[in-house]
Amino acid sequence: MKPQVLLVFLTRFEECNAMLKGVAHYERTHRPWAAFLDDEARAENDPQWLRSKTWHGVISRHTTPGLVQACRELKLPLVDLNDTVPFRGVPKIRPDNTALGHLGAEHFLERGHHHFGFCGFRNDGWACERRDGFIEALALAGQSCEVFDVDYPGDLTPFWDERQTSALAAWLSALPKPVGVMACNDLRALQVVSAAQAAGLLVPEEVAVLGVNNDTIRCELAYPPLSSVATNAFQSGYLAAECLARLMEGEKPGSLDVRVEPLSVVPRHSTDVLAIDDRNVAAALGFIREHACHNITVEQVLKASFASRSQLEKKFRRLLGRSPQAEIRRVQVAKIRQLLFETDFPMKKIAELTGFEHVEYMCVVFKRLTGDSPGVYRRKVQAQK
Repeated sequence: MKPQVLLVFLTRFEECNAMLKGVAHYERTHRPWAAFLDDEARAENDPQWLRSKTWHGVISRHTTPGLVQACRELKLPLVDLNDTVPFRGVPKIRPDNTALGHLGAEHFLERGHHHFGFCGFRNDGWACERRDGFIEALALAGQSCEVFDVDYPGDLTPFWDERQTSALAAWLSALPKPVGVMACNDLRALQVVSAAQAAGLLVPEEVAVLGVNNDTIRCELAYPPLSSVATNAFQSGYLAAECLARLMEGEKPGSLDVRVEPLSVVPRHSTDVLAIDDRNVAAALGFIREHACHNITVEQVLKASFASRSQLEKKFRRLLGRSPQAEIRRVQVAKIRQLLFETDFPMKKIAELTGFEHVEYMCVVFKRLTGDSPGVYRRKVQAQK
């Protein structure tokens, strides 16, 4: 008989779907389960709902005291994926939040930043751990960090979001520029971006912004698109399924609080610039970032940066080690990489979207700068999905 397993997940969250893929991968490669997906997390608030069927185990991303108590009464093995304080005796699998903060600090340090900020929630343990990891990594590099923490209200409504803008804008305006600001999650990072824009600050030239969780839709809908540190939700789901299988066999869990290492920073436009305090170069980089895939010329970059060709060429080579034309090509190739990984577009379509009139020339440029043809690169990266 297949074990009857209840999965309590709100599938509107991208992280939950990645966790479920990890659960499914474990189940496919081990003993099959008869899994029921509670995709509205009804069992979270209605413990009686749990009693409507005979279950052999539960994995929950939305674990409440009521759910824990009901599982105890029914002697049901429960694995908790919620990033909160552990319940006594309940195995918990959650992100290594300190490591997430470390990755964020390293991302900004690699881009030459010397000024840093963190924006989070002081009443949530996971947010404080990410903040402390960020500060710790910066301290090891001899750097300090300004912090803007508020109490999380429990629900991010548009009204609360709007109220945050003025206070955040004032804080950002007072920071030395350019500054790299990490937020505790993607939603908080979007508030930082909005506040920076309300204060008339350039993102990322003056304020580079980094979120956490890599909620792809939110990150891509942002303007500019939001860089984010990706947790390993797939691995969390796989480990939760592995742990539940052992519990259902009567084994004791090896650990009651497992921390899962993050994947990496997923860079997008909100941090896609080196920390440059030269306004001409910063303006040129911003223009290139926005228009490189529209077949722009160096002359257009010069007009946008209010600099002469010789002046801008010298500054680019001194600060970046490359010319404005090479930077245009770098941004184009980065976009080609993204499209090859995320889409199945034909090469002709990718050439059109990245500013190349002839697909053959795009392929030549891509191979010269990456070492692979677009076709070979696509096969490599899509095999990793």
